[in-house]
Amino acid sequence: MFERTVLPGGPRVISARLPGSRSVAAAAHVLAGARHEAPDEVGVAHFMEHIAFKGTAAYRDARAVAETIEGVGGSFNAATDRESTVYWVRVPRSEARRGFEVLGELVVRPTLDPAEIERERTVIVEEIRSYLDDPVEHVHILFNRALFGDGPLGREICGDEAAIRRLPSGTIRGFWARAYRPGNVVVAVAGDIDHETAVELAAAAFGTGDGRLPPPDPAPGLPAGPRYLLAERDTAQAQLVVGVPALRRDHPDAWVLAVLNTLLGDGMSSRLFLRVREEQALAYDIGSGVVDYADAGALEISAGVDPEALEPALRSVLAELARLRDEPVPAAELEKAKRYLGGSLELRMDDARGVASWLGVQEALHERVLTVDEALARIEAVTADDVARLAGALFRDEALRLAVVAPPGHGRDLDRCLRLP
Repeated sequence: MFERTVLPGGPRVISARLPGSRSVAAAAHVLAGARHEAPDEVGVAHFMEHIAFKGTAAYRDARAVAETIEGVGGSFNAATDRESTVYWVRVPRSEARRGFEVLGELVVRPTLDPAEIERERTVIVEEIRSYLDDPVEHVHILFNRALFGDGPLGREICGDEAAIRRLPSGTIRGFWARAYRPGNVVVAVAGDIDHETAVELAAAAFGTGDGRLPPPDPAPGLPAGPRYLLAERDTAQAQLVVGVPALRRDHPDAWVLAVLNTLLGDGMSSRLFLRVREEQALAYDIGSGVVDYADAGALEISAGVDPEALEPALRSVLAELARLRDEPVPAAELEKAKRYLGGSLELRMDDARGVASWLGVQEALHERVLTVDEALARIEAVTADDVARLAGALFRDEALRLAVVAPPGHGRDLDRCLRLP
């Protein structure tokens, strides 16, 4: 169970008490991400996440910020997504006030020192280069562009090197002034702490100030990019991602899609793992995942394969999509997938940070907050007919998009195979 309070002019606070927990986890979800950037601001949301840690009103530099949390055995970090940026902290229960204070400092009182901004450009450029040097990361960058096009949903969240080098420091400050207001923040809390205390600590740490951003531009019609993108790299292994447009967040079939994805490629007992890896030995690492935004989504399958096995591996993946579309899922397999999905969710709830994440993401981005029991009931209600119906709607030749990173001479013209059997 959880409790929720909207502070006047301040953050929304949602919390769950976990009696006996020795830790408190808190996450501040700023409702601003890469999708809220203007064309001349590409990379600013991610840059803001970095620069917040370089000093605040109370902590003069990155070392002071880090020592405040790590000095009591805690941990903290942040992540930028398309539609939000989250800062989180986990500390011993006795240090809850300290954790809230650091979160508030990072979000509403960063110094945004010009010298730190200039130094951090180099760090972010190296991060971008590391993604391009990593074939697993690179292929996902290509796939996002193939499916979502060149707009905010398709470009790399970090931006590119040229954009980061020319991003004015005034643009970073302006983005913070517009987006990083207490009224544009959700604070999610889990641990042995009552809701009233969580609200008090959040109010003291974040203060008040409205500043909601206008909604981002609508998602383009999908798929919005090229049918196939190939990058040739001197690698020993080839990486591929193939997928289709899927469902927006909170779509009525969202839990059907979750079950379908579990059947297809989540875990070592999924169809892709058992067929493509265990039976056919075409891949070492293979799986599927779901991406969802307010008005768009994707289902994607990724695999690392021998460059000589690109075509048979792709054909095998497509055959599994067609099987989900054409053949009813056996009752025992459907039940196994639902138990796996539901059990994974329940296990997440044994950890304070997992509970805070569950509450925070739902409060920040979803139409309503589900209890775990409500989510389990949604999973249990999914039928084989539901899975077949959704697979039939999603898995169409014209919807398929493919990205590959492979050694020179491999993967060319692979799009000729991009059709379902």
